[in-house]
Amino acid sequence: MLKLFLAITLFFASMTMVFSSTTDTINVYSTSMNKEIKTVIILPDSYDNQQQFQVIYILHGYGDNYSTWVKNIPHIKKQSDLYNYIIVMPDGNKNSWYWDSPVDSTSRYETFVAKELVQYIDNNYKTIPNRDGRAITGNSMGGQGALFLAFRHQDTYSTVGSLSGGVDIRNFPLSWNISDKLGAFSKYHERWNNYAVINQVWRITPKSLNIIIDCGLQDFFHNDNIKLHTLLMERNIPHVYIENTGQHNWDYWNNAIDYQLLFFSKVLKK
Repeated sequence: MLKLFLAITLFFASMTMVFSSTTDTINVYSTSMNKEIKTVIILPDSYDNQQQFQVIYILHGYGDNYSTWVKNIPHIKKQSDLYNYIIVMPDGNKNSWYWDSPVDSTSRYETFVAKELVQYIDNNYKTIPNRDGRAITGNSMGGQGALFLAFRHQDTYSTVGSLSGGVDIRNFPLSWNISDKLGAFSKYHERWNNYAVINQVWRITPKSLNIIIDCGLQDFFHNDNIKLHTLLMERNIPHVYIENTGQHNWDYWNNAIDYQLLFFSKVLKK
């Protein structure tokens, strides 16, 4: 019923809108990594007429880059107008996993996304410059990254989503170059435990974050997402959990992102 209600709401809202958001690619300097990082930013059509905007940060998956979301989901530009969001999509260097790597000193994407990028966006755009005006989400590696960052930086984000997130990396010790950022699982088992999203849940308390998690039934991360959902329920952490027929691909995320952006519109404070 929730999915049906959201779908109907999205349909009628889209029928009444004329979309003309502005999309640009900017370079944001990271002091911690001493380099500029490409970032796509979408400004809603109302940007020149309104004083402050909520900001949605969207993180890409493994092997992708800053432009992947807007290329694969072009209608996300319409969502910026629909909800009056500024949407920010930074580059995650293909396999950073959005951590400050204890192995690779040149990979400090937790610091960049959660601190440097947020500061840059607040300093240069008309944002609501506090946690109540910010949400973060992403797909796959980016879904893992969104949860990891939001759980660890609750002073920065009030709201978090995940699309098919890799929430327990320990189950994939030889996959996606994770060991390049953490070291080998066989040697650094405790480190992998500490970096797994499912082991970060202790950091949050009931109502400290607005949370929405979505994963397809045929996704290879599905079982891990169910375990995270169960753990959140056991700890009495309110959240929305959605699962639907679908795999780990853009067909699934094309629909799922719409529900997350609608959810954000309901819970972010104006």
